[in-house]
Amino acid sequence: MEPIYKRIVLKVSGEALSGEDKFGLNNDIIHNICKNIKKAHDLGIEIAIVVGGGNFFRGRTSKGMDRATADYMGMLATVMNALCLQDALEELGMQVRVQSAIEMREIAEPYIRRKAIRHLEKGRIVIFAAGSGNPFFSTDTAAALRAAEIEAEAIVSAKNVDGVYDKDPAKHLDAKRYDELSYLDILDKGLKVIDSTAASLCMDNNIPILIFAIDPPENIVNVLLGEKIGTIIK
Repeated sequence: MEPIYKRIVLKVSGEALSGEDKFGLNNDIIHNICKNIKKAHDLGIEIAIVVGGGNFFRGRTSKGMDRATADYMGMLATVMNALCLQDALEELGMQVRVQSAIEMREIAEPYIRRKAIRHLEKGRIVIFAAGSGNPFFSTDTAAALRAAEIEAEAIVSAKNVDGVYDKDPAKHLDAKRYDELSYLDILDKGLKVIDSTAASLCMDNNIPILIFAIDPPENIVNVLLGEKIGTIIK
């Protein structure tokens, strides 16, 4: 089977890296995720990755803290996750570059759009760390922004939930999963699976978003081969 996209942004939630531990890093899960990223890359897909930081710190849920400060702390959490993914992918023989929106030259390149595109063209995986580099924006928005900048054909979002529901499936047994939604549906219905800024940015740039469960990690490859998994927003 042929992949349906040539260049993608893979959005990996931070919580997905911790598994049932709910905090920190689970090496077995990270290895399985990276093994499937390699399989997708071996299909000829150019892959950029945006990773969240919720397994260490989530800025928007911190109480009693200045919002900008909390968001910067969340961005630093994504850098730790980016370095972890880089190390795991390199163990599998991949060439990987981390580009950070907040400069820290000892451990990552600064984000440079043309350099990122060149890395992808040379067959390297690029991991975008530190979100967009700005507070008040989520890593979903960073994924939408980077996807537009590098002209990715889709955002493939691997989460701890198997799609978009009309209400929280963890709290409501009668929650209904959507197979397909429009960007306007996300905005009109107030669905929280991605934030409204990311949805608007994808709508303006006509970038589809595929949302699916990262468990099992094989879903990453299957969704890129066109299997109907999770929810597509387009």
